[in-house]
Amino acid sequence: MTSTHGTPRILLLHGPNLNLLGERDPAQYGSTTLREIEERTAALAGELGAEVHCAQSNSEGELVGLIHEARHADSGIVFNPGAYAHYSYALRDAIDAVAGLGVPCIEIHISNVHAREPFRHTSVTAPVCQGLVAGHGVFGYELALRAVLNRIAEAGKGE
Repeated sequence: MTSTHGTPRILLLHGPNLNLLGERDPAQYGSTTLREIEERTAALAGELGAEVHCAQSNSEGELVGLIHEARHADSGIVFNPGAYAHYSYALRDAIDAVAGLGVPCIEIHISNVHAREPFRHTSVTAPVCQGLVAGHGVFGYELALRAVLNRIAEAGKGE
């Protein structure tokens, strides 16, 4: 889906505890706030000819609803599911459903989940995403945005 201006519209979606970025465990996640990530990502999107709208929820059901809504409103999704990546089959099914309708999703993690606790080494959501970016800090959002826009361009969906 494109905006009224014909530009790709990307849902930048954040899962549980990401509202605490900048305060929560700066050694692991850095000092950048969620608002700063959203502002930087939106600015880059503008430079790349796209629009970003942002949402964050600590509720699994609300995240599922936002993903469902993306099938009508968005060209793609950049999603940091947080800890839900490791066990939420509901989110996995929602991502898979919208991907089947042509809305690609790139999963993003600020930390290198494979260098952390063993339970974080497996993502149940990543296999239904079109890509995964992890361990690049907040710069990973730029990589994920570029990746989803590339997927959209390849599909001819952002025109």
